Amino acid sequence: MNKDRKLIIAGNWKMNKTVAEALDLVNGLKRELAAVKEVDIVVCPPFTALDAVSKAVLDSNIRLGAQNMSEHNVGAFTGEIAAVMLKEFSVRYVILGHSERRQYQHESDALIARKAACAHVAALKPIVCVGESLAEREGNLTEKVLETQVRGSLAGLTKEQMEETVIAYEPVWAIGTGKTATTAQAQAAHAFIRSVLAKMFDEATAKQVRIQYGGSVKPTNARELMEQPDVDGALVGGASLEVRSFTDIIKNSI
Repeated sequence: MNKDRKLIIAGNWKMNKTVAEALDLVNGLKRELAAVKEVDIVVCPPFTALDAVSKAVLDSNIRLGAQNMSEHNVGAFTGEIAAVMLKEFSVRYVILGHSERRQYQHESDALIARKAACAHVAALKPIVCVGESLAEREGNLTEKVLETQVRGSLAGLTKEQMEETVIAYEPVWAIGTGKTATTAQAQAAHAFIRSVLAKMFDEATAKQVRIQYGGSVKPTNARELMEQPDVDGALVGGASLEVRSFTDIIKNSI
């Protein structure tokens, strides 16, 4: 696939997998994906499995990501995890502002921006999630919502930090609703996000940033999605929990 940007496909395991199950999964992925060099492969287990998975992927082509982190570095923040703690497990990436956290934990764009800045200070690469709900899509508010989220969630980043940031576009309306985003809809949203980045930073920076698609990616639609000019990978949910489906998504994307 002729793209200047290297594809990045990340598996968000969410609140799934015990340590033993996580090791079974990641060891299977290591076997199946050992020869893949064209894609940056990332797995994001729950916090409890980071240590074991970190050791398992140490000498592999699979990178480790976390599903969230605090905007604070240390202190009385019960239940939170600091960037420096993630670094102890050789975490490279961290998902920030996932639609589930925006919905259930009421995370704001401003909070996500603080987390993104904190991640960069610790040399972690944030995967910043944005996306509109069904009501917003049906109300023709997609571009307004995306611009607000992109500008708010990335506020304060330098051009250099932005180039080390991944954006994940999650059409919330296409996750678990029975509705499916077409490849044209995905491409349109990605192109719009890139145009916002160009206004915030500049064209050169916008062209460097990788934008993942996160709306029910499956082995059957992976190739068509990745062929879109502004789709640079995928943030995979349920399909990343099985060796075969996640492997097939990656291999079908090349």
